[in-house]
Amino acid sequence: MVIDNIQRLKALIRDIPDFPKAGILFRDITPLLLDADAFKEVIGLLYERYKDRGITKIVAIESRGFVFAAPLCHQLGAGLVPLRKPGKLPHETVMETYLLEYGESTLEMHKDAIGDGDTILVFDDLLATGGTAAASVTLVERLGGKIVEAGFVIELLSLKGREKLDGIPVFSLIQYD
Repeated sequence: MVIDNIQRLKALIRDIPDFPKAGILFRDITPLLLDADAFKEVIGLLYERYKDRGITKIVAIESRGFVFAAPLCHQLGAGLVPLRKPGKLPHETVMETYLLEYGESTLEMHKDAIGDGDTILVFDDLLATGGTAAASVTLVERLGGKIVEAGFVIELLSLKGREKLDGIPVFSLIQYD
């Protein structure tokens, strides 16, 4: 039953070749988000996975990670920690620069967003080369959070992003070779 549901969800993800630049195959989640039942199914599957893990905060990566993390936070009774591009957060921040498959980027988090007792789920819509997720893990660990897992809706297995998350458990609902 779950496998059939995952295949139905996967069928809603559309491929956009050469976006954001030539040679990149973008996995567009917009059709999945437009289907209310499918979106509800994704959040339900994630809730079932994490409901008994003691998660106090979800660190969500800008911007599509927010879309999934916010309703999951609501269901888990957890706080939401937004990771943003530089200059978007109004308070004191910590930052981490990392490489993408098509350039370089930086993430920031409020310095007071995570404490030593927090149990963290790092979450984003997609795991590709792992640079964004690894930078997120670095920020969480710098602030003393205990990471339960790095979770994703989609994982591009051929890019081996989970290898950059050495020692952090990784979960993805949908995988592509």
